[in-house]
Amino acid sequence: MAAMTSLFLKTPIHSTPFPKPHRTHLKFSNVSPQFISYNQSPTRNPIRISCGLIEPDGGKLVDLVVPESKRDIKKKEAMGLAQIKLSRIDLEWVHVLSEGWASPITGFMRESEFLQTLHFNSLRLGDGSVVNMSLPIVLDIDDAQKERIFDSGSTSVALVDSADNPVAILNNIEIYKHNKEERIARTWGTTASGLPYVEEAITGAGDWLIGGDLEVIEPIKYHDGLDHYRLSPSELRAEFEKRNADAVFAFQLRNPVHNGHALLMTDTRRRLLEMGYKNPVLLLHPLGGFTKADDVPLSWRMKQHQKVLEDGVLDPENTVVSIFPSPMHYAGPTEVQWHAKARINAGANFYIVGRDPAGMGHPVEKRDLYNADHGKKVLSMAPGLERLNILPFKVAAYDKTQQKMEFFDPSRPQDFLFISGTKMRTLAKNRENPPDGFMCPGGWEVLVEYYDSLAASDSGKVPEPVAA
Repeated sequence: MAAMTSLFLKTPIHSTPFPKPHRTHLKFSNVSPQFISYNQSPTRNPIRISCGLIEPDGGKLVDLVVPESKRDIKKKEAMGLAQIKLSRIDLEWVHVLSEGWASPITGFMRESEFLQTLHFNSLRLGDGSVVNMSLPIVLDIDDAQKERIFDSGSTSVALVDSADNPVAILNNIEIYKHNKEERIARTWGTTASGLPYVEEAITGAGDWLIGGDLEVIEPIKYHDGLDHYRLSPSELRAEFEKRNADAVFAFQLRNPVHNGHALLMTDTRRRLLEMGYKNPVLLLHPLGGFTKADDVPLSWRMKQHQKVLEDGVLDPENTVVSIFPSPMHYAGPTEVQWHAKARINAGANFYIVGRDPAGMGHPVEKRDLYNADHGKKVLSMAPGLERLNILPFKVAAYDKTQQKMEFFDPSRPQDFLFISGTKMRTLAKNRENPPDGFMCPGGWEVLVEYYDSLAASDSGKVPEPVAA
């Protein structure tokens, strides 16, 4: 065992102090797109905003997929290595890493990256610069797997899918202790039972983490009829350039699109045009990885999003709909940083953030798990996100006087109706229509159709949804 120690050297942790972040909380004004006013100290010069796509973190997109000419060789190599079987969530993280969403990370995190992520929400690069990274992207193993890897005498392991097909090779590996309690507490701010991602991916996980550099043998595909929506960061950048976008604004969501969401997106484009941009393009980017059981499944959400475009609520000419492959943590202000950072790598220089992003109800107590305003406040201060323009918006609600979704006016609260996600789901389950103007008719029909597809179970548990 001692002879193996040299195979698992730890990456050194840089001791350079982190610079103090400055705010990038965008204030819209009628100015040219080159210069935008920010909340910042009086001595700081205005941040220059260029018309075009933002550079990826680290200056270059990571691409971890093996060239086609070498795939057969890598498959044979993988068959001779100790193997780690990937869960569905592990495979989603391989997908995320392989396409460069987490650039400049080149594989599952080693201990130094893991610790920086947990304690600083950012990573120090070799040149001294800082990039945001708020969620650990790690792979767990148990004691038996750890012993097999040591016994193999190799510094590489093979990652295989549920059918034992080789997916990737993890090279220059490092194995270190998986302190689950610390990881959970620092990521979610609580260790309360009932956190969806924790129960799915951490509680039963192994007591060790294995990090290293990934070589992904083939592009990750799911063969669910939605792969054409899963555009990589490089493919999205090519699409934005094809459309001559001079700005890209991203909207992250995991729910059906109602007209309040559409209001945020269309109003953003209007304001960017007023600022002088000629062709700002919307990246409508629903999350496509793991979600909790009561969320509407991805296939139905994509069907609903398509109806939103068909009904003209959003303009297909300046909207790109794509799936973001990341699993969902429901970790509030911690997770929203990951959502924003990943969109930088896809070319977005503006990010829309609303109320309680990535939040959820407390799993034990009857309250929200996070302060609804903390997500947008954290984004405006987060280290490594200084280049990204954060677009916080007021809450949208149903204006009974105008019979449409509108920004909430606190001077006349009696005129507004707040339709929560729970209320929306209850209406759809009961085949009741929401107020006119809440959601486009085609989109609402899809939502009702989804809940119709759920057969009641004798146990009272939520049954598996029927595919769209």
